[in-house]
Amino acid sequence: MTAETAIAEPGVTESIGQKAGRGLRWSLLGTFVTKMGSFAMGLALARILAPADFGVYAIAIAATAVLMHINDVGLIAATVQWRGKLEEMSPTAATLAMVLATSIYGLFWLVAPMFAEAAGNASATPVVRILALIIVIDGVTAVRAGALMRNFQQGKLVTANSIGLVVNAAVAISLAVGGAGPYAFAWGQVANALVTGILIFKFGDVPFRYGLDRAIAKKLLIFGVPLAASLGVEAVVTNVQFTIIGHLTGPVLVGFYLLAFNVASWAQNTLGQAIRYVSVAGFSRLSEHHDDALNDGVQRSMPLLVTVVAPIVALTSVLAAPLIELLYGHEWSPAAAVLRILVGLTLVRMITGLCMDALMGAGATKATLWLNLGWAIVLFPALWLATQQGGIHGAAIAQTGVGFLVAVPLAALALRRSNVSLRPVAAGIVRPVLAAVLAGLVTTVAVKFLGGPYAFTQLAVGGTVGLLVYVPAAIPRAQLREWIGLALRRKQAAPAVALD
Repeated sequence: MTAETAIAEPGVTESIGQKAGRGLRWSLLGTFVTKMGSFAMGLALARILAPADFGVYAIAIAATAVLMHINDVGLIAATVQWRGKLEEMSPTAATLAMVLATSIYGLFWLVAPMFAEAAGNASATPVVRILALIIVIDGVTAVRAGALMRNFQQGKLVTANSIGLVVNAAVAISLAVGGAGPYAFAWGQVANALVTGILIFKFGDVPFRYGLDRAIAKKLLIFGVPLAASLGVEAVVTNVQFTIIGHLTGPVLVGFYLLAFNVASWAQNTLGQAIRYVSVAGFSRLSEHHDDALNDGVQRSMPLLVTVVAPIVALTSVLAAPLIELLYGHEWSPAAAVLRILVGLTLVRMITGLCMDALMGAGATKATLWLNLGWAIVLFPALWLATQQGGIHGAAIAQTGVGFLVAVPLAALALRRSNVSLRPVAAGIVRPVLAAVLAGLVTTVAVKFLGGPYAFTQLAVGGTVGLLVYVPAAIPRAQLREWIGLALRRKQAAPAVALD
């Protein structure tokens, strides 16, 4: 998803592409390491804690996720996208971020009991209050995190996040073994954020100054407020499901749903987060240099994204039952039926996420707000009705269905209004989508006749057969040879690359 092949101007492509490519490689490596670590920690906690503990944590994370997206009023993205010298805006941005983060935390401390009660579990109140401390830490480090992303210094972010994850695991597992229940999640996350924040504050090459320039503040807020509102609505779209489902079904079932959602989000959380670390900066730099650069970049990136994600969705759906049983145990098997449907949302979130990154890079933050508002307006009543009628299974159908039928068309429309057309992309994504369907069908047959009774063999046989079918069906032979050659050239050139 880099800008390496995005535009035709050699000078621009070389400069932006090399930086973004290096940043993306660091992001993918770091995100993979941290997500695998989080996955291992989740496995351990799932075998120590009860589903009801996951349900309480789901309520707390739903609240915090929304606030985390609005507490800096889009100042991280504004720092990445800023047209001018960073030193001019950093004191004002740092002041705004800190004041807003502490104010939002203080307000949410007061309303946390009402939120937990509305979500169907008043005992979640203290967990919500503890977890929300992350908001303050994020506000303090917002500008420095944005500066690292702006300069494609993802290696330093990787270091900070990796060390924070180790601290998270040590704190959370120790507390869980000691009987802390859902508090283990909360204190582990706070410890993670604190250590990560300290390192980002140290790594960020931004002067330690605070101040307020009204002209700069106005410019930052014009860009940031619509984006913060958009990201807040996006977080609501992602996390309000836990509140609605918890209210209608209770903490045990929402615990199953949370587990399924987390598994379904593996690809999105790994690839999507890594891409966003560099794509906003990359698309922003592209939009500065050439009228058609952003359009070309998105059109080249989208088919590649679908080619990577489509087989993950198809194979995870087919292999949901053995995957859940092998990783979490038979007691978590009700999550498999939810995962089978909910994994389709991964493709939706990856597509809309890339569209939003392009819109942010172009400065069209109001368009991102309308996109997420339209999504939310349709989703909330659909999710409520579907959960009432079909429980957590119905909730998964509503989430995935609204994503494909509403969110993706809205994203395409928003890009079109910013002079980026997805129409040429259609031809490039038909082949990988059909190949993924074929791989899923063949995998289903293979597991039935060759997988045996054990979850491990079912996953091994199904995954191998599915990939062997998908790769030649999805990727033209000439293109596959080109990618392999490019990877080999990069490997040979690696010692000559100066890493951050």
